[in-house]
Amino acid sequence: MQYIVTGGAGFVGSHLVDNLISKKSDVIVIDDLSTGKYVNSKSKFVKFDLRRPVSLSMPKGAGIFHLAANPNVRESMQDTQEHFDRDVKATFNVMEMARKADCQFVIFLSTSAVYGDPKRMPSKESDPVAPISNYAHFKLIGEGLLEFYARAYGLKTVSLRMANIIGKRSDHGVIVDFKKKLSHNPDILELLGDGTQKKSYIYISDAIDAITVAARKSRAGYSVLNVGSTDNISVREIAAILEKKMGLHPKHIFKDAGGGRGWKGDVKLMQLDISRIKALGWKPKFNSKQSVERAVDDILSD
Repeated sequence: MQYIVTGGAGFVGSHLVDNLISKKSDVIVIDDLSTGKYVNSKSKFVKFDLRRPVSLSMPKGAGIFHLAANPNVRESMQDTQEHFDRDVKATFNVMEMARKADCQFVIFLSTSAVYGDPKRMPSKESDPVAPISNYAHFKLIGEGLLEFYARAYGLKTVSLRMANIIGKRSDHGVIVDFKKKLSHNPDILELLGDGTQKKSYIYISDAIDAITVAARKSRAGYSVLNVGSTDNISVREIAAILEKKMGLHPKHIFKDAGGGRGWKGDVKLMQLDISRIKALGWKPKFNSKQSVERAVDDILSD
């Protein structure tokens, strides 16, 4: 079996490539290195910008893991064209590549943010979707592309609505942001929002296991699967974990974008119902707090 990993030099993609290589798989990494750095030397690396129509010769029948995207939710509300190109145009080009190469499957990393401010928690895959950021909106358009290509061309496609993925090699997110701020000034920590935002976090190894299980065990046609932990944790709690491990007691100041949100488009509360992927044989090894503790250790050791 051959696999193609788009965004394979990024945070999640690089861990997925390592996992596939460890299982003796043939892996092709497609990345333009605009943000990614690490590339496993045992994979075949192709530097390519997926915003352009794919002119590459891909192996017939390969499996595609489509992880290439711009993950910065805040920036998506300002630089909309950049995010549209990387999150919609690139996904369309990948689906065309999958169609032409008669790929075995396409696994797409979507986001829990498609639910917007959820009507209930934990959110189920059948619940209404109402994105409040361009990032989530563009991911939802990507989901629509996968559904259409499954229906029109008979491809097996899966959209994974991921909780916040954290761990080694991450270069963005709340933990990285806090570490940078405290490294600059250990006496003051600025928290975006009012600190009561509560979201589900998943450690990178659990996320990779879920992605590979979805590839192996999801049904033919199109599937949507929530992936996350079975709880959530607040921004204040995350700050406390990092501060304790750094031995700091900074004064907290808050930058509220309105309604206790950290920025326009910030989902304040999130937790996912993961019954559907559990039925495929996957469940997280770590809850949100344990995931944060492990990710803090990873980031502090860098």
